[in-house]
Amino acid sequence: MRVLLHYDYEHTARPSGGLDVVSCPEEDDERFAKLLPEAEVLWHVLRPVTAADLDRAPNLRLIQKLGTGVNTIGLDAAEERGIAVANMPGTNAQAVAEAALLLMLAALRRVVTFDARTRAGRGWPADRALVGGELSGRTVGLLGGGQIAGLLRGMLEAIGATVLYTSRRPRPEDPSWRPLDDLLRASDVVSVHIPLTAETHHLLDRERLALLPPGAIVVNTARGAVIDESALVEALSSGRLGGAGLDVFEREPVPASNPLAALDNVVVMPHVAWLTRETWDRYFDVAEENCRRLAAGEELLHRVR
Repeated sequence: MRVLLHYDYEHTARPSGGLDVVSCPEEDDERFAKLLPEAEVLWHVLRPVTAADLDRAPNLRLIQKLGTGVNTIGLDAAEERGIAVANMPGTNAQAVAEAALLLMLAALRRVVTFDARTRAGRGWPADRALVGGELSGRTVGLLGGGQIAGLLRGMLEAIGATVLYTSRRPRPEDPSWRPLDDLLRASDVVSVHIPLTAETHHLLDRERLALLPPGAIVVNTARGAVIDESALVEALSSGRLGGAGLDVFEREPVPASNPLAALDNVVVMPHVAWLTRETWDRYFDVAEENCRRLAAGEELLHRVR
């Protein structure tokens, strides 16, 4: 079975698996177009899969998302062509939860500014405006009640933070659950862990960001468009918010002209919260199993369409 891994990463197929895996960097559109016609399975990461791509792939039977979010896949186009789509919820949860914690700490402790000053030979003494803060004793609000949020909650509570969360399904019986607006008003740090849908697009807009306490920190390791970036830039530039830790953006790859990249109270990463060797191992375990199931005519794991 010919598998196209659409990422610059090496995969050694198990001899018994019957898989012929070829990789292609996401930015190499020419190579991608050449490899698509022979692909039976596409292992997809982030570069959007469009209807035009699928038109070049007459043999494609499965788009396997390596991760959870399928907003980068043309689901209707895949369904029209009889191409199955599956994801793998939870496989990157540990890595993303740890990255969210990393971004919180980095924003609170002004790591971007201190890193730049230290590299420039002027790291000491630190001026009083750069005194950082601790997570212990702060209230952290989690947007989402899934596996990533659950893992992160345990980490935060071990540090000494108070954790609140909100979710699409109300859970009034849980004292840590809050409606969204109430959660924002109570949170010194808010962290996003929800998918991007029509309902969640710009969920954190200007009005909702204004509900956060002065000096609050915003962290996003989910999808960029859940936050209105222009409103976030305004709140950070004015000093209304204390900082942000961002792994995802409305436009990706992130252009150098993005104003968030110019703010020294913002820590940025290029959508790599999931990117660990352990995550890749879990990805390949699920992806290979679904290829086996596809070949055997069995029900796929975590089929989306």
